[in-house]
Amino acid sequence: MSRSAKLLAAAAMLAMAGGATMVLAQQRPAQPQRPAVQAPAKTGLGREAHPAEVAAWSIAVRPDGQGLPAGRGTVKQGEEIYQTQCAACHGEFGEGAGRWPVLAGGRGSLTGENPEKTLGSFWPYLSTTFDYVRRAMPYGNAQSLSNDEVYALTAYLLFLNDVVPETFELSRENFTSVRLPNAGGFYDDDRETTERAFWRANPCMTNCRPGPARVTGRARVIDVTPGDRPAGPRVE
Repeated sequence: MSRSAKLLAAAAMLAMAGGATMVLAQQRPAQPQRPAVQAPAKTGLGREAHPAEVAAWSIAVRPDGQGLPAGRGTVKQGEEIYQTQCAACHGEFGEGAGRWPVLAGGRGSLTGENPEKTLGSFWPYLSTTFDYVRRAMPYGNAQSLSNDEVYALTAYLLFLNDVVPETFELSRENFTSVRLPNAGGFYDDDRETTERAFWRANPCMTNCRPGPARVTGRARVIDVTPGDRPAGPRVE
């Protein structure tokens, strides 16, 4: 084959290859274009919280005493504050007024028909009482009490629940030494080990208990449990 023939053959092969490449390029599906990431629109609403505003809400108190403010208060001081700020709702001796919560008593009632959850019967840590009073009480005038007044009120509630004597003074220094009666009644959730034998891969979901259902307990105060009792007056 002459040199000119060879050149023509090479040119033809290149043209064919180029055509095949163009066909492949036309057959290849177009890749979707990703939308450009846009910055969040500025609505003009709100602003960054000031450090003082953050500090005003960052007042949590832990069971180990972390977060406690400086201060102190006696049972006697707490009684005076309680009678003016708390007794109208919670009763003169923490027994509760109307439907307002009971704050004292109830020890040993947790296994009974009408359990009372108070500082002396249920709560395991004193920080629960201190933190809640400091954050949310008195009702309608939250965070109006000084730290000393919160210490005094907490001391008085301890006295009402027979945890401390009448001469007791509560402070940040002795706070964690106060042990509540039901502190040992709480434990870590151990159902994964203690109840694993009762778990089923395919639990029953319908008609699991033979025989008709039977009411064994009723709602307290207002009887809203369905059953065979006469219906009460209709509430419009």
